[in-house]
Amino acid sequence: MNWLILLVGAAVGVFSGVVGIGGGILFVPALVWIVGMDQHRAQGTSIGALLAPVGLFAFLEYYRNGNADIRVAALLALGFLVGGYFGAAWAQNIPDVLLRRIFAVTLVIVGARMFFSR
Repeated sequence: MNWLILLVGAAVGVFSGVVGIGGGILFVPALVWIVGMDQHRAQGTSIGALLAPVGLFAFLEYYRNGNADIRVAALLALGFLVGGYFGAAWAQNIPDVLLRRIFAVTLVIVGARMFFSR
């Protein structure tokens, strides 16, 4: 099972580096479908995997090519720090099925907006 989890991590890393998405969009479904975790555990594990050092090399590559704004990234990180705490606290009180549906609807809305925007 460990090799499968490493493979999922590598695949998500490549995809995230290419399209700049947060790995959680892919980690959470993979942990639910492939590893068999419930939604809460998958989300918590995904957040744990995405702590600061994980994106460092991808960020450095974008930065070297002039494609990263450090000030905006720092402000986003600060907002994420605070918002992530409260969101995680609230999520603990949401039933697993409802949380999975909220996650799925979020993906559909974001995907549709990206697909249909110019």
